Parts: sequence; structure tokens; C-alpha cells
Amino acid sequence: MPTVSEIAPDLFRISTFVPDFNLQFNQFLVRDEEPLLFHTGPRAMFAQVRDAVATVLDPATIKWIGFSHFESDECGSLPEWQQLAPQSTAVCSLVGKLVSVDDCMALRPALGMQDGEMLNTGKYRFRFLHTPHVPHCWEAGMLFEETQQTLLCSDLFHQNGDVEAVTHSDVLDRCRQVLVEYQQGPLANYMPYSTLTDPTLRRLAELQPKMLATMHGSAFVGDGASAIRNLAVILKEVLAPGS
Repeated sequence: MPTVSEIAPDLFRISTFVPDFNLQFNQFLVRDEEPLLFHTGPRAMFAQVRDAVATVLDPATIKWIGFSHFESDECGSLPEWQQLAPQSTAVCSLVGKLVSVDDCMALRPALGMQDGEMLNTGKYRFRFLHTPHVPHCWEAGMLFEETQQTLLCSDLFHQNGDVEAVTHSDVLDRCRQVLVEYQQGPLANYMPYSTLTDPTLRRLAELQPKMLATMHGSAFVGDGASAIRNLAVILKEVLAPGS
């Protein structure tokens, strides 16, 4: 059964630890007039995530289903969620909508957002950020909640293990360890390093987020700008040595 933690007012982290992968899969639920679920989890986790959402609100009332990019842990159970929540709309980048989501996954046309566009759920305002190939995939994007300054940052700051819901401690060592380990096996280069990496991370740092809500691992509370700038150094060192 997933663990549900309120990590900020009206923001709930739903986390399932999979021992075989030594990895948490996290979804983020925003309780508001128009509830938002960010990340659906893989299809095999749908029933567990649905039941976890039900401890906070009626799953059928979910209005927005957001995700960064086209991948099973990001949007694998989108069809099941849209069947359960008849008024729900997928939220992704315009590129994602055009090249994948509407044709392959969504039961209804997705809301394809362009960089800088806003999504209001009631009390909370989410700015969409188009981040191609950060963390990965052409269509990648993130949501920044401006009221509480929370960045829903997908796979950035990936950490292994069954870790705490929230930490004020530096997560960069954990992240570096994952990147180094992955580079030695079949998941090498799962996070690309390109000409877009540094400028995208600089732009994210300029938002000065107070919380970094990551798909895998603890949410980090603290100086998000500094953490992002330091992550940029780690990514270059591990993924593009000598460049």
C-alpha cells in the first residue's frame, strides 16, 4: 500500500516502494477546487494509487492529470484514471499532445500547454515549463506552483531507496550515486546531457523553488535554486565528462 504524506498545504505525496528496483514511485496530489494529480504511476499500480487518493478526496473528482513526458510511470494509467474521473483532462506539453498523448494514451483530447502558460486549480497557480530532454524526452515539461513555490520536477534529483517523504538535507550525494550506478548498467544515459541541459537548469534555478518534488525519492525543502545549480555540475561531471 502506498504511503500518503501531506508535504505542503494541500499537496500530498503518494509513494510506493518497489524493493526489486530499490525505488520509490511518487505521485503528487493537489487538493483544490479542481484537483490535480501529477504522475499517474504505471498501470500495474493504478488500484493502489486510486485507493491512496481516496484517503484524501474522491478519485472521481480529479480534474487535471499532469505529467512530464511519455513514460509508464509518468502516464501509464492515464486511461484508467480518465475512465474513473469522467471530467478529467490530461495536462502535458503541446509537443506531447501532438506527437503521442492524444493518439496513444488519452481518452479525451489533452490540454497541450506551451511554455509559460498557466493552469489554475482554484487557490493554486501552476506555470508550465517546457523542458525538452530535461530530464528526458523531446516533449518533457514541468509544473511550478507559484503560491508555495513548489517545482514538480519529475526525474530530476532521482534517489534510490525507501527514503523519507521530505528532507531538508542535501539530496545531491544520493542523486550522484544513482547516476553513477546507472551509467554502469543497462539504464546508462537514461538522462541525456545536451546543449539544452545547462540553460534549462539555469532557468529552473531562477524560479527559486522552495520545494523540489521528485518522482523518485524524497522531496527536498530548502534552497532549491542552489540545489539545481549544483545538480547541473553533477550531471556534467557524470554524464559528459571531459566536455
